[in-house]
Amino acid sequence: MTVMTTEPDRLARALSPARLRRLRPAGRALVGWALPVLALALWEGLARAGVIRANVLPAPSAVLAAGWALTLSGDLARNIAVSAARALTGFLLGGGIGFALGLANGLSAQSRALTDTTLQMIRNIPHLALIPLVILWFGIGEEAKIFLVALGVFFPIYVNTLLGIQSTDPQLIEMGRIYGMGRARLFARVILPGALPAIFTGLRYGLGIMWLTLIVAETISAQAGLGYMAMQAREFLQIDVVVLSILIYALLGKLADSLARALERACLQWHPAFSGKGST
Repeated sequence: MTVMTTEPDRLARALSPARLRRLRPAGRALVGWALPVLALALWEGLARAGVIRANVLPAPSAVLAAGWALTLSGDLARNIAVSAARALTGFLLGGGIGFALGLANGLSAQSRALTDTTLQMIRNIPHLALIPLVILWFGIGEEAKIFLVALGVFFPIYVNTLLGIQSTDPQLIEMGRIYGMGRARLFARVILPGALPAIFTGLRYGLGIMWLTLIVAETISAQAGLGYMAMQAREFLQIDVVVLSILIYALLGKLADSLARALERACLQWHPAFSGKGST
């Protein structure tokens, strides 16, 4: 008896967990890009067929042509560099302070009692709602944009660092004390490694908030950057450049997340969930 095999059945078998586990990391990464590539192909086809009008959403080929023109003029590289510098500066400031306070409040009950309530109250204020106040504080210069990015990044890293420290197995801590570990060694060998999965979760979440905040922050009278490029294109009805800016934000976000995941795998090779043995 012959069993008919449909195309969805073949795709389901190709993407089954067992097959994905046998793929090399590069192969799994390529599988992840399959859907975006198919979406772009569909978008291009619909645009060429006239289903999607150019004044609503230009075809990917038109967006690529606009990107190539901006690359040749040097504008694209300059604006990406400016946006990346703002994002990195805000991330280092907000993430560094969030990490330090997360460690302090996770390790010290006194520090947590003193500061955590205030921080949790501030956390529930949407940081983008503070834009009018930030402009009054810092004006419309670089300080306002960096402050907003730092504020957006601060809380994901703070909360996850605090959670990671508090979630460390107390039995492992007690065992370390029994083996004679001092406070510094206990922190470096037991507490921090146990907190790293949660810390990396905060890192990845913070990177996403970083780009989201930057998109809005760069609309505050910027003179350079991807947001400035998109706003200028909007003024001249250059929809292809606006779409290009959005796609570049998406690609930069994916790049930042991929780097964070690579660092996560490198630092957590001892962990079953990241060694490849426990992954699905």
